[in-house]
Amino acid sequence: MKSCIILASAFALSTTSFSADKPNILWLTSEDHGPDMGCYGDTLAVTPNIDGLASKGMIFTKVWSTAPVCAPARTAIISGMYPSSTGSEHMRSMVPMPSGTKMYPQFLREAGYYCTNNAKEDYNLRKPEDLWDESSDNAHWKNRSDGQPFLAVFNSLKSHESRIRQRPHEQVLDPARVRVPAFHPDTPEVRQDWAQYYDCVSMADADAGMRLKELEDAGLTEETIVFYYGDHGTGMPRGKRWPCNLGLHVPLVVYFPEKWQHLAPKEYQPGGKSDRMVCFVDLAPTLLSIAGIKPPKWMQGHAFAGPYQSKPQKYLHGLRSRMDEAYDLVRSVTDGRYVYIRNYMPHLSQGQRLNYQFQTPTTRIWRELYDQGKTNEVQSIFWRTPKDPEELYDLMNDPDEVNNLATSGEHKKILGKLRKAQRNHAIKIRDVGFLPEGEMHLRSRGDSPYDMARARKSYPMRRIFRAAGIASGFDQEALPKLHKLYKDKDIAVRYWAIMGILIRGKEAVAASRSLLHSALSDTSPFVKITAARALAEYGDSNDHLTAVTVLGELTPPEINGVFVSMSALMVIKDLNIKDAPLITIIRNMKTGGSSPDKRYDSYVPRLVNDILGGVGD
Repeated sequence: MKSCIILASAFALSTTSFSADKPNILWLTSEDHGPDMGCYGDTLAVTPNIDGLASKGMIFTKVWSTAPVCAPARTAIISGMYPSSTGSEHMRSMVPMPSGTKMYPQFLREAGYYCTNNAKEDYNLRKPEDLWDESSDNAHWKNRSDGQPFLAVFNSLKSHESRIRQRPHEQVLDPARVRVPAFHPDTPEVRQDWAQYYDCVSMADADAGMRLKELEDAGLTEETIVFYYGDHGTGMPRGKRWPCNLGLHVPLVVYFPEKWQHLAPKEYQPGGKSDRMVCFVDLAPTLLSIAGIKPPKWMQGHAFAGPYQSKPQKYLHGLRSRMDEAYDLVRSVTDGRYVYIRNYMPHLSQGQRLNYQFQTPTTRIWRELYDQGKTNEVQSIFWRTPKDPEELYDLMNDPDEVNNLATSGEHKKILGKLRKAQRNHAIKIRDVGFLPEGEMHLRSRGDSPYDMARARKSYPMRRIFRAAGIASGFDQEALPKLHKLYKDKDIAVRYWAIMGILIRGKEAVAASRSLLHSALSDTSPFVKITAARALAEYGDSNDHLTAVTVLGELTPPEINGVFVSMSALMVIKDLNIKDAPLITIIRNMKTGGSSPDKRYDSYVPRLVNDILGGVGD
């Protein structure tokens, strides 16, 4: 009995005695806004709390979220890996963590940290049940054991996209004072939204101020390293959900008290600025490094503070995949001055109809004016199809990113450099986004997409990536290559072959008619759906009827699963197909079906509502 008491006492001592050489870490985050803050030189911003933090800390000027929307962005943060590498890039998706990996709170808790999250998670990767000591609206560093170092995350929703459109709103910033970007029409609705956006950023700043005051009142300011950042760029349309600089550029302010400045970035200066390139995959390894933990090699980010900080990187990478109920595949890269965007599905509009996005007044009035022919050339790009396969913007001379330099002879060298950087990155991380989402889940069954992608027989990445590169252009000369690619044994290569025909439009479809009809019987439903779209959009009336029949067969989710159903319904919605037999199928079908997680459950009903919205009984 005595020995048991001694062991119990030793265990209690081991769990309540904490190292004094580990700093506290406070993370303050806010949603849906870029560096529109006073400390970044924005003269309209009223952000005294973060400005004050910056005056004694340091701001980073070149920071990108990995994705222009919350779930994949937060997934990159929690894992230290690119969502396009782990298969977690699709909005509100869910996939397993790669084998042998952990989320950063697990490392910190093992090192003795008390880890709290207040309160948003929204990860696209499955988390362990005990990820946080507490994750709730009540989570707080105050609840830790005496002397225990903490990591405390506090997230403010005050600047979220939904708050921009909330009415009534007590206007603070005069809408007449805002600068309307070149791509938005200058209307009262747009001005009010932009002014309200600034008001919301001020409210998020106030939330951060409250947390900093709590830290000060507890006498912990000089014991705690503080980070403040936004989760992605502006929540205004064409910022949120689009992987340009506006959608990805975020504020990052760090404060290292004197006691812990030996852990600060090498360029750290109180009140200073850093031009170091930082991406969200860098945050997890940086946290581990600050805590004295060597970041594991599988983490794809690079620590920028602590003893394990690495040299600055040359590029930042962004992505867009499925956004809610709309598919797309876009990758972007910047060297800090130029932004390169690669559209692998250029036949799809930037402004695909998303139910949630259309709740913002700016989105609605912008679309109405476009439909009425009242938008200028620059304002029309967002809605128009096709997109340019490649885009290149000079942020120094074109901060609104509206003058595409991809065909400029003067910029040929920089275009080639960034194009190569994007390709090399995709290959290095084995980007699984080049598989249709449903196909990715099929190949990963019983495994994670990340692990599946490293089995070369399961994912011949270079072959698929090459096919996507050939497909996503408009050159008719590539048509014979696409026909040849359709003979490939890999479903994804065949998918891109048919996609390439669709992208090239009417002439290519006419020249590939028999091949497309053969593709309607492919073993892959995603190949079938792509061929059906090509025939329904560009074929004759008989082609249309045949394609609609195939779409009707693939639409019910209870038969085909959620991914096939979503893909088919997206085509029906985009092409505004109203054939009576097809509408009857959609009206009568159940909207639930096989899916990996309940996070997917809302998308089929949204698509069905959009399709049936303009159809009478």
